[in-house]
Amino acid sequence: MLEVVVAETFPSLNPPRWPATLTRVGLWLLAVGIVLVVIAGPLNRFGITGFQPALLTLAGGALLLVLGVLLAIVGFLGALSRRTPIPRGPAALAIVVGLGLLGYLLSWLQAGRGAPPIHEISTDLESPPPFVAIRGIRERIPGVNPSDYIAEQSIRGGKLSVPQAQRRAYPDIQPLQLTAPPAEAFARVERAARALGWEIVAAVPEEGRLEATDTTRFFGFKDDVVVRLRAEGGGTRVDVRSKSRVGVGDVGANAARVRAFLAELGATS
Repeated sequence: MLEVVVAETFPSLNPPRWPATLTRVGLWLLAVGIVLVVIAGPLNRFGITGFQPALLTLAGGALLLVLGVLLAIVGFLGALSRRTPIPRGPAALAIVVGLGLLGYLLSWLQAGRGAPPIHEISTDLESPPPFVAIRGIRERIPGVNPSDYIAEQSIRGGKLSVPQAQRRAYPDIQPLQLTAPPAEAFARVERAARALGWEIVAAVPEEGRLEATDTTRFFGFKDDVVVRLRAEGGGTRVDVRSKSRVGVGDVGANAARVRAFLAELGATS
């Protein structure tokens, strides 16, 4: 009888359960979201699913992360203010991990913000270097982007000029002029490609052509690259073309790859 009277007189002595429940639900959502985000890349990289289901898995995981973090934070703060018993250490750690993962995903999106919806980059927009060896590889894979340079791309019911879009977004991407003769320059091109971790598909120094494939670390997306060398002005002109196998836009990945290669080549001696 005394306990009932005390509880009714001092209701705060019985901490509400909702903070603990909210925290628990948030942590479960966080856990599922983290799992989905982590497995999204390997699903595509190891051929378990196509890239579209993998991207949907990533999007679903990110959504659960946002919801889980919000619920867990509200529940955690409510538990602290109302002295509701919860596993504070594990809850705080889970929230920090969730926020860190969300921050990484947002930084990835921010890096591609403003990138035009194109999936290839070339230093020569008048006469892009053609794929030769890689053409056959791409033709054997269903559903990949064509290996030819497509100057006009359909998008949102209209047409987009790929060269114009590249010039506006990446005016710095230009051919590289080396003082070295083509034979010496080709050896430097090979070293630069291997330093970047590219898989060399074809190296034909007599034609001044190197073809390679670069695989992204997380999703395992394969983008193809062709490098063309031509004697010019007593030295060598180097042109590079990088093209994604799948997707409409590349969130700036091909431009970043070409920049990295030209920088590596310029530093290679």
